[in-house]
Amino acid sequence: MTARIEFFFDLSSPWTRLAFANIRPALEGLDYSIEWRPFLVGGVFNAVNPSVYESRKPENAARLERSFGWLKEWARLAGVGMNFPSEFHPLKSVNAMRFCCALQDDQAALERFAHAAFEAYFTDARNIDDPAVLVAVADAAGLDGPAFSDRTNSQPIKDLLRANTDEAIERGAFGSPTIFVGGDAMYFGNDQLPLVRQLVAATA
Repeated sequence: MTARIEFFFDLSSPWTRLAFANIRPALEGLDYSIEWRPFLVGGVFNAVNPSVYESRKPENAARLERSFGWLKEWARLAGVGMNFPSEFHPLKSVNAMRFCCALQDDQAALERFAHAAFEAYFTDARNIDDPAVLVAVADAAGLDGPAFSDRTNSQPIKDLLRANTDEAIERGAFGSPTIFVGGDAMYFGNDQLPLVRQLVAATA
């Protein structure tokens, strides 16, 4: 039986960058399908997890520095770049996630673009909130950047991003990435991928 996975993600999240890179290797050899679901993690934080903003205050700088150190160790383990935090952190990701929503109906293209966008932000420290950067990233990924950029300001795309975000909140999400297996089982973050594998293996 093919396990159905939904991967709710925001391109601004470093832990999502890791999970995005690691999830397919983690599930190697198993029977699964994966659906990439762009959402706005800031909307999730505002609705159900405002403590994230408290953690960024100056009095928590030592804790954040240690967390960023662990983050870079995880990145080395995954074999991905992690030039973070960059001058663009925290990133306002609305434009980037609307761009992803414009690609949601073509899952292969969305995965390709997301991979390139993660590289642009976390390895090359580029500002992926800049529409011109998003177009360039899409073009480099073999997509028609200007065509998709034109769609990002359309009402259906704005509505899709809001709907994805509202759905994730309703289903219990509190950050990015949020991963659902079989519709109900929810997992959060890169470090829970072994649990995702365990459930997918049991489903087969």
